[in-house]
Amino acid sequence: MLLADLVATSEAVAATRSRLAKIEAIAASLHLAAPDEIAIVVSYLSGELRQRRTGVGWASLRDLPASAPRPTLTVAEVDAAFARAAEASGPGSVAVRREALASLFGRATGAEQRFLVRLAGGELRQGALAGIMVDAVARAAAVDTPAVRRAAMLSGDLAAVATAALGEGRRGLDAFRLEVGRPLQPMLAKTATSVETAMAQIGGEAAVDWKLDGVRIQVHREGDDIAVFTRTLDAITGRVPEVVEAVLALPVRSIVLDGEAIALRPDGRPRPFQQTASRAASRGDVAAARAEVPLTPFFFDVLRLDDADLIDLPAVERHAAVRGIVPDDLWVPRTVTADVREAKAFSDHAVARGHEGVVVKSLDAPYEAGRRGGAWLKVKPVHTLDLVVLAAEWGHGRREGWLSNLHLGARDPSTGGFVMLGKTFKGLTDELLRWQTDRLLRLETSREGITVFVRPELVVEIAFDGIQSSPRYPAGMALRFARVIRYREDKTSDQADTVDTVRMLHEAGS
Repeated sequence: MLLADLVATSEAVAATRSRLAKIEAIAASLHLAAPDEIAIVVSYLSGELRQRRTGVGWASLRDLPASAPRPTLTVAEVDAAFARAAEASGPGSVAVRREALASLFGRATGAEQRFLVRLAGGELRQGALAGIMVDAVARAAAVDTPAVRRAAMLSGDLAAVATAALGEGRRGLDAFRLEVGRPLQPMLAKTATSVETAMAQIGGEAAVDWKLDGVRIQVHREGDDIAVFTRTLDAITGRVPEVVEAVLALPVRSIVLDGEAIALRPDGRPRPFQQTASRAASRGDVAAARAEVPLTPFFFDVLRLDDADLIDLPAVERHAAVRGIVPDDLWVPRTVTADVREAKAFSDHAVARGHEGVVVKSLDAPYEAGRRGGAWLKVKPVHTLDLVVLAAEWGHGRREGWLSNLHLGARDPSTGGFVMLGKTFKGLTDELLRWQTDRLLRLETSREGITVFVRPELVVEIAFDGIQSSPRYPAGMALRFARVIRYREDKTSDQADTVDTVRMLHEAGS
């Protein structure tokens, strides 16, 4: 497949706001790809190189050779060139990368060079988010979208899933299984406006869990081998010995657990989230960090037990499978009830103990890896949204010299883009101002006056007092008295809250 064909698809996807048009364009491109090119096409149209680290920085891309007059490059040749750059190490590696890039860019047309520069720099944002890519793979392979989504979440590798789907259809997808030691995307919760609303949506008896303000963890054990992963599937095993010790003590051979790690005070109340996050991210003296800020693991789901995969079982059966295996003090506080008053009292108790609220869960639902479905509904007394920073403005007065006023966007699943909902600089400490200025300047794409536009990658948790109608923004809504709670580096932009969630809260009178 010629790179020029892929570039044309990328431009077509970027040029339309129609989700269906994006899906059809990507599916058509996948049909053009040879079997050994499918993974490359999926990666590139997702805006990513297949090589995580190439050693290719902006300095390497400044002085490009003259562009080629006509397209001759194939996607396989591009992938091979970046692979050579990534594999180069030791003395002479800089020269190897320079030669690989010169040869590659010298054969690229002007449009191809611009595409490759953005791809290598992580700036190829054409609106082909994971959900759109899943739908496109399903369309191209003529298989059910849920089957593609399930395989992708189990494997964590959509490119490999696409290759299997287009090569073997449903049989290829069915070969993907939960594998101990390989993390899968966590199940996510939607927002409900109240406990009453959540209980009504679930209907009948439900599990009501405390919502802890901790770091999401997924723990895999096979014998004495333990692996701990974050929400973003990063391994942090060596940083959380308390979690490792707790799971090693369980009377099982193999298990995969979903939960949270949280820093608690001596009285059992939570420490500020920043302390939990800082401790989980610490790469220094773990023993000293543990002595100062110990972590406590709490689990709320189990995905595998010994030789049995449990993700497709109803939640009530998953929980029953580990009764007597995971002790109560390692299980997040829970009540099972159909009584709204009992659920509300349980929520009030969680908040009184310093926690965020509750998550109301269906007892009948399977574990929907990577999905933010209606089976889990989070309820917080203070409404917050996880939004994406689209731009920031240079401050004045106390904030002079810092990027402060944030432009906030919600994810729009229909287009793969983001919809702006307002601005805020409230809640920003001097420490956060310094941190976000550094981070945002590294994500800068352009400037206009005092505004610095950035790649939509940083997720920030925003508290607000309500949502009002506003003709000022495309969604027709704006947040009232928005304020920054914290940055969510454990979340990626495609895990931010959607404009549909914001609209639901608006219609409910938030």
